Amino acid sequence: MSSQGKLRSLDDLLVERESWHADGEVIVLANGAFDMLHVGHVRYLEAARRLGNRLVVAVNSDASVRSAKGPGRPIVPQEERLELLAHLWMVDRLVLFGSLTVAPVLESLRPDIHAKGTDYSEETVPERDVVAAYGGRTAICGDPKDHSTTDAIAVILERFGRR
Repeated sequence: MSSQGKLRSLDDLLVERESWHADGEVIVLANGAFDMLHVGHVRYLEAARRLGNRLVVAVNSDASVRSAKGPGRPIVPQEERLELLAHLWMVDRLVLFGSLTVAPVLESLRPDIHAKGTDYSEETVPERDVVAAYGGRTAICGDPKDHSTTDAIAVILERFGRR
């Protein structure tokens, strides 16, 4: 299965948002790189989905992941990350973005709730002012941040060394 069943352009999502809002549905947006999908990602997305009726997941493009995390990242290319996320029941739609932050997606889509993981507090979410400006809400959800791709890479390198 490809991600095409759930992947949308931002313009297409705007049309769907209008329909969802007309039906009284609450739209939640979660975002991240989702490199090397792990249980922390799944728990975050499950918790985000419980906050509303529709979950849109904004996924960093390969170029934006490289800019944020360095030249060796992402480990998993964007097409494969999107495909993996498309298989998760809680994900209604996916959108790929290339900026360093998700602010442009938030400003355009204007979800009711912007869900962030527990590595943030509501005060430290970089886009919290963007969300507040259009009347949305920022929510922190998921399990404690004790899973990460960066940590998994470090463990692999420690156990198996650089080859």
